Amino acid sequence: MTDRIPLFPLGATLFPGLVLPLNVFEERYRALVADLLALPEDAPRRFGVITIKNGQEVAPTGQQGGSSGPAAGLGDDPLAALHTIGCIADATGIAERDDGGYELVATGLLRFKLLSLDTEGPYLTAEIEEIPEDPGGGAGALASEVTRVFGTYQKRLAGARERTLAPGQEFPDDPTVLSYLVAAALIAETPLKQTLLEQPDSAARLAAELRLLRRETAVIDKLPSLPAVDLTSQPISAN
Repeated sequence: MTDRIPLFPLGATLFPGLVLPLNVFEERYRALVADLLALPEDAPRRFGVITIKNGQEVAPTGQQGGSSGPAAGLGDDPLAALHTIGCIADATGIAERDDGGYELVATGLLRFKLLSLDTEGPYLTAEIEEIPEDPGGGAGALASEVTRVFGTYQKRLAGARERTLAPGQEFPDDPTVLSYLVAAALIAETPLKQTLLEQPDSAARLAAELRLLRRETAVIDKLPSLPAVDLTSQPISAN
C-alpha cells in the first residue's frame, strides 16, 4: 500500500522505536511543522525521515543568499541524492520558538521505501510504500548472541572511556526491537547505520550487527583511545 507524506531529509538515520530531537529553523521545514500542527488534535502527525546520500542537510548559502525551494541542497536530481529506505516518524512535543522555528521529537514508527518525490510545494512530499517487519529465520538465536556480545561491547567501550555502566540494564526480548536498538546505539558512521536500516529482515540485521560488534570490540581492545561520544545519545539535528 502506498501513501503520500511530508519528507524530512537528514544527515542522520532514524530507526523504528527510537527518537531523534529536531531543531527546525529553515522556512521549508517550518512550513512542514506548521502543517502538522494544523492537523486535528487526534490525527497522527506523521512525516518521513530519509537519510541524505549526496547533498546537504541545510540549504547552502552564497554571495546571492541562501538557496531556496523544497529540494535546496540536494542538487539537480533530488531523488538520486536520497537513500531509498527511510523511517516514518511521529512528531511529538512540538514547541514553537520566539524566532518562528520549532523544536520537536521525531519518534520512529516503521520503515518505508521511497517511490517518488514531489518538489512543487513549500517542502518535499513523497510517495512511499510501507515496509512490513519480517523477523527472518533464526532471529531468536541471533538476538541472544547479539545481546551477549553487545554487553561486552558496552563494557569495553565504558572501560576505554573510564566510565561505568548503569547497573541492571535490560535488553528487549523482541528480536526486531533489539536489532533497531543496537543499530542506533552502535558508534558508527551514518552510511553504516543506513545499511543496517536497509537489511531485509531482523535476522539479517542482527547477523550484520553481530559481525560489527565483534570487530569493534576487538578494535577497542587494541586501540582504547576513543572519541567521547555517549553510547546511547542521539544528536540534535539542526535543520
